[in-house]
Amino acid sequence: MKTKRELLITSAVSSLLAVGAFTLANKAASQDAEQERCYGVVKAGANDCAGPGHTCQGQASEDANPQEYILVPAGTCARLVNGSTTASTEE
Repeated sequence: MKTKRELLITSAVSSLLAVGAFTLANKAASQDAEQERCYGVVKAGANDCAGPGHTCQGQASEDANPQEYILVPAGTCARLVNGSTTASTEE
């Protein structure tokens, strides 16, 4: 059986871990909301997610493929050469 001191320490550590996890989750959600997908500006091998012909990040086979994207801060894509917030339907 645990002593009162051990229970207090366990509770304190658990509380700190919960607060830390909550903070990280909020930060991740906030960052996602502040980013946008930018198609057509990806260098080969530098895409952020699945694309045509593959299912993983980092597998883009060509530069500037209009169907591959990277995440950029919101509002940035429009200022990049060939940048578009929608994927092209052309190959």
